[in-house]
Amino acid sequence: MAKANDRLRDALLRNGLNLEHVSNAIGVDPKTVERWITTGRTPYPRHRHTIASMVRETENYLWPDAVAPERKSEIAESEVVRVYPHRNSVPAELWDRLLSDASEHIDILVLAGLFLVERPTFAKEITRKANDGAKIRFLFGDPAAREVAKRSEEEQLGKGTVAARIRNALAFVRPLSAVADVQIRFHKTTLYNSVFRFDDEMVVNTHVYGFPGAHAPALHLRRLSSGDLFETYAESFETVWAAGKPAPSEEPSCRASTTTTTRTLPRPTASASP
Repeated sequence: MAKANDRLRDALLRNGLNLEHVSNAIGVDPKTVERWITTGRTPYPRHRHTIASMVRETENYLWPDAVAPERKSEIAESEVVRVYPHRNSVPAELWDRLLSDASEHIDILVLAGLFLVERPTFAKEITRKANDGAKIRFLFGDPAAREVAKRSEEEQLGKGTVAARIRNALAFVRPLSAVADVQIRFHKTTLYNSVFRFDDEMVVNTHVYGFPGAHAPALHLRRLSSGDLFETYAESFETVWAAGKPAPSEEPSCRASTTTTTRTLPRPTASASP
């Protein structure tokens, strides 16, 4: 039995497109477009490219089996813009440009990401992007999670160092939670890669046992329609996001400090003296 292409159907609906829109754009009968959806038939490469552009998805997402494995490997090489030996080798100008150019999606998956969020204009720029319609999502490690404590040990840092960095980073971004289209969540994953997505570009900071993130390699990726590499990290972000929990609006210790503790005084003992 033929399997419907639900990804294509959903992408068209999400972008307000119907069969006629697609058929007019690529010059085929609407019934042909309908068969691509209902029977899962795969269009010719030139049609796949046009449709993917219309719905702002990759060909690989819409038709996962359409591109041969060897071709995917070739495309993956083209998706890599540059490899940096260490994350702290990524030029500040690149971070500035990625943030400045992003207009639709900014997704950040980190443990702390303090190096980025503490930049003087970061919060102001995020607020401006959100007010202009960009969807912005932050995923930070839960400071209380055992995975965070373990990372401090694995990176040969002092006990509680990573948790402290996360709390410092949250101090910079928590005010952003009041901005529409900015969401902040905690995750408890064993983080293998930090992901910084800005529309169709991404920096992936791999993590190496025994080294802090700043000293581990980083990949600058650019999304290609038929590519698989960018999409792999994007799907990983979505998986972590789905399992994440909203970050509290303030530190638990801050909430606790507002309560008053009442202590019971000991009863005075009887004295023999008058």
